Amino acid sequence: MSSPSQPFQWPRYPAIPIFLDTRDKRIAPKTHGATEQTPNVPPTQTASRRRSIHYCTVASPNQPRNCPLKVPNPETTGQSVRPQTGTDGSHSLQKADKIDSELGSDIRAGLGIVNTTSNLPSITIKSTTDKEDESSPNIAQRIEKRLWQYNSSRNVAAQWLLEIISWVISAICMSAIIGVLSYLKDERLPKWPLNLTLNAYIAILSKVASAALVLPISEALGQLKWSWFQGDSKKMWDFEIFDNASRGPWGSFLLLIHTKCKTLAALGAAVTLLSLALDPFFQQVVDFPGCWTLQGNSSIPKVTRYEPHYGIRFREGEQVLQQDQDIQKAAEKFFYDNGTQPIPFGNGTRPDIPLSCPTSNCTWPPYETLGICSACADVSQLLTHACLTTKVDWFANLTGVGTESTYPNGTVCGYFLNATSNAPVLMSGYSINPVNSSAGEALVMRILPLIVNPSRRTIFGGSINFKHIRNPITDFLIVGAANGSPSVYRNETPVAHECVLSWCVKTIKSSYYWANYAEEVTDTYLNTTAGPYPWQTTRFEGKQLNGTRTFYLQNITVDASSAGHNTSNYGVSNVTALQTILIFDDIFPSFTTVADSSAVPFLRSQVNVKGAPMLRSLEVNPWIAPNNVTRHVERLATALTNVIRSSSSNEMVLGMAFSKETYVSVRWEWLSLPLSLLVLSLIFLVGTVIKSTREKEQVGIWKTSAIATLLYGLPDDMQKKITASTSVGTPRARAKALRVKLLPKKGWRVSGNLFSPMTPKVRQNPLSPGWI
Repeated sequence: MSSPSQPFQWPRYPAIPIFLDTRDKRIAPKTHGATEQTPNVPPTQTASRRRSIHYCTVASPNQPRNCPLKVPNPETTGQSVRPQTGTDGSHSLQKADKIDSELGSDIRAGLGIVNTTSNLPSITIKSTTDKEDESSPNIAQRIEKRLWQYNSSRNVAAQWLLEIISWVISAICMSAIIGVLSYLKDERLPKWPLNLTLNAYIAILSKVASAALVLPISEALGQLKWSWFQGDSKKMWDFEIFDNASRGPWGSFLLLIHTKCKTLAALGAAVTLLSLALDPFFQQVVDFPGCWTLQGNSSIPKVTRYEPHYGIRFREGEQVLQQDQDIQKAAEKFFYDNGTQPIPFGNGTRPDIPLSCPTSNCTWPPYETLGICSACADVSQLLTHACLTTKVDWFANLTGVGTESTYPNGTVCGYFLNATSNAPVLMSGYSINPVNSSAGEALVMRILPLIVNPSRRTIFGGSINFKHIRNPITDFLIVGAANGSPSVYRNETPVAHECVLSWCVKTIKSSYYWANYAEEVTDTYLNTTAGPYPWQTTRFEGKQLNGTRTFYLQNITVDASSAGHNTSNYGVSNVTALQTILIFDDIFPSFTTVADSSAVPFLRSQVNVKGAPMLRSLEVNPWIAPNNVTRHVERLATALTNVIRSSSSNEMVLGMAFSKETYVSVRWEWLSLPLSLLVLSLIFLVGTVIKSTREKEQVGIWKTSAIATLLYGLPDDMQKKITASTSVGTPRARAKALRVKLLPKKGWRVSGNLFSPMTPKVRQNPLSPGWI
């Protein structure tokens, strides 16, 4: 019917007949073949006549139709549309020509439509009863299905197969770590493909081992969760504690407290907590110390006989001896300055000798070499303070050798050697002005050789404290002001030393480490045998040059065999000895003077040279305080030894060259925790398997299955009571007070009188049966 507001509209296909079942539904059976696309139309209660729709099914288009019921309606003629099932599972409306011919030509299409056309369109309706084939399960579903089959198996090993495999994987990973560490222990750090390091290898396997160890522990805890509720009733809250324990450390901690560490589940909880420390313990297992390994040979120079070669020089037909230029260059830095300074090289300083070290660490066995040794002694007791009138030989403006007769006499005050003799020698003091008796020029420092040049006359027999040393290079007294120039005018006691330089044999232990060279002189040997005086001098007169011919008559030999040394042929020739001795004539003797207490001091050297004096100012005077004279002379001897060892006369001593290699050091004690956890987890897993096997009739192998939790949920009425808003407290609080127990094959049983009886609600206006 059309509403009053809308005009009547014909259907889109007006030629399709619509048949209505006018039977009384109280006596008519249910219409056959009703689908979701062709719903059953409620029958018309007022119709007196009924008509039925007959359905014919066809298995395929080539097969005859199968009509289970063929009852022609005498009141219906013409054509009708019948659904037909095709090969594709769909229904179609087709002409029923044969039935229509039997029913007659009077066609009542319904709704008062008669004698309709027989050429009706065909409508294909998709059937919902034939559902599409389900898609094939994915990999995760297949794995879960297979695991479920294993859990449902009667074989205990199959039921716990995944947990056993997981534990075995953890054991294999730990065994792989232990095996590699056993192989690499105390060996060089290996270089693996893809730049994989040993730390990365251990980190990967330890992570896999710890992760694989979690699965059997969590699954076993999940299984013990069901076993916990066997026997006596337990608090429902325990279910959540066990479930949380199978998920992480916090739940395991609560489970340990709740069970007071007295149950099998407590062991699993303890393993879960201790497994947090697996990674730090694995990281501490291996260490990589650096060890020095031998890589080759190194070399360092030593000298047995020092024989430098220089050309011959003549002057007025006379052969003039040349000084040792190498030694002179090094010595002059100590004469007028603070000596040679280390030269920076890389991270350290460059050695003063031509050693060879192909690596960063080289050592040599103790070796012997010819060198120069030094010694100093305090001779302050030889000084006497006095004011005397004597010849003054230390003024700055005095000329050199040969003009001694022109030196003036004067009154001086200070510290003398041989103060009571006829020839006292002022070592430190100042002159007195004869006009006004004021202090004049002062002698701040004096170096006095005990063998006078050029006559080679000896003073104090050539030495005071070192008479036992044969053939010294030089032996001298040095006296200097204790506190600068003003202390001389204050008559303060100066510092006095006797020092000697001599040829010797040194036993040295050397090392070269990270560009820093170090050596230690472990022993020295000097020639102390008695012998004749080696000097001989003669005067000569030439056409333009007068002078003294000086000869050194002895070769220097230091026989160290008597002291247990390997070689007895250490030494130098007499020419080399003289070339070296003449170098020190430039500074020995010398004077340092000042015009007054505030004046700049000048050093007067090369006194043996005729003519005007040689004066020079020194920024640093190494021969007076506060400099340590003994240390300065010792450094001078070492520098000269290095020059000798650097000459062409040297020979190389082979040593060992080491290179730092990284080695693998294993600290096995840090594996105690991982191995203990592996064993404890196995004990826990085996214990759980045994317990679950004994309870197989009461508890299935459910582990941490969420499906089992859903299947064995609380009864509906109890859930409503727990979550009812009218009850006191929250569901979580009630769960802590409610006690439950799991009955075999029956589910949960609630015990206790937590809830008061509740009157069941009566449903108002119940719906009639079959209402949807």
